[in-house]
Amino acid sequence: MKNARISELRDGLSEYLAKVRRGETVIVFDRDTPIARIEPIAPGHALPEWLREAERSGVVRPPRVRHPARIPLPPPKPSKPARVLEALLEERRSGR
Repeated sequence: MKNARISELRDGLSEYLAKVRRGETVIVFDRDTPIARIEPIAPGHALPEWLREAERSGVVRPPRVRHPARIPLPPPKPSKPARVLEALLEERRSGR
């Protein structure tokens, strides 16, 4: 088990993650207080047992797409600048 302060972890994150990949556990300290534990995830154990059993029995299916959800694109910009004041005055004139 390896201990690391937040600043050490930030500065050497790749090295600490390499240790985790090799099976070590890293305890993260904020000053002298342990606040987190980074542990390797056993392959195939990321899903709860009940969900894996439901998959095996055919009750549920795994998702077809395994990549993260796509971030929606921002709305398109208007072709000409909005004339808010003109629109407001027109709305008042028309009595809407």
